[in-house]
Amino acid sequence: MLGAERPYSSLSTQASVLREMEHIISVTVENKFGVLSRVAGLFSGRGFNIESLSVAPTLDPSMSQMTIVTSGDERIIEQIVKHLNKLIDVIKVVDLNETEFVSRETAIIKVHTKDADRAEALRIVDIFRANVIDSTPSTYTIEVSGDPKKIEAIINLLQPLGIKDLVRTGRVAVAREPVRPVSAQAKKVARE
Repeated sequence: MLGAERPYSSLSTQASVLREMEHIISVTVENKFGVLSRVAGLFSGRGFNIESLSVAPTLDPSMSQMTIVTSGDERIIEQIVKHLNKLIDVIKVVDLNETEFVSRETAIIKVHTKDADRAEALRIVDIFRANVIDSTPSTYTIEVSGDPKKIEAIINLLQPLGIKDLVRTGRVAVAREPVRPVSAQAKKVARE
């Protein structure tokens, strides 16, 4: 009986939100017309959201690397990976959350700068190890790279100065190579 169902408590809702985790999925695909459309269609057709997407050719120009950021519980992510692997032009799919990885995002931020605010803008740029890549008498264009929290932090500090334009790349990521303990490396050298 539908009327007798108990509504979710806030505690159970919080628990389900905690289980839905952000995942970064690395997808190597053939660099062909329509592949991006098919991947995006797979997500939209099944009601999955792409939070960010970055695509570029690899060292081999016949292949491209996609970095897809999405959210979901383990079942949803497993379903996404299975569906991606079924696409003809997909060569390899890796959920980077299952390994150690390095990720970065870049933002280009154009800030209005009155004479009184120019020094403050440069101070913020310096604190975040960002770069001023263009300057006019009334604006600075700032480039910053880092994790999303760093990007959000600099945006929050620059907002009172007046952000005129903002472009973010979305995340790119790569799996880290496993590091062998020093003792294992020493044994290998000793055997040679």
